[in-house]
Amino acid sequence: MMTLSSRAAATAFASLFLLSSAAFAQTPAPAAAPAASAPAAATATAKKPRSAASLECSKEADAKGLHGKERKKFRSDCKKEAADKK
Repeated sequence: MMTLSSRAAATAFASLFLLSSAAFAQTPAPAAAPAASAPAAATATAKKPRSAASLECSKEADAKGLHGKERKKFRSDCKKEAADKK
């Protein structure tokens, strides 16, 4: 017949065994995408260079301290004016 302390030790050992085996049973991280699709993904996320008018309008918006919707509207109007001048 087992004593109470030996039962507690056996239970603790069994629980440690179950916890450690559960850590090894986790699914592995997904594999990296194939190399063939990497250039296509890189070109899809590449940004176009900003035009001179866009940069100038941004500088003006910075000088005026515009943020948020006001900045967006100002830059939009500024770029339209620059396009009309051309």
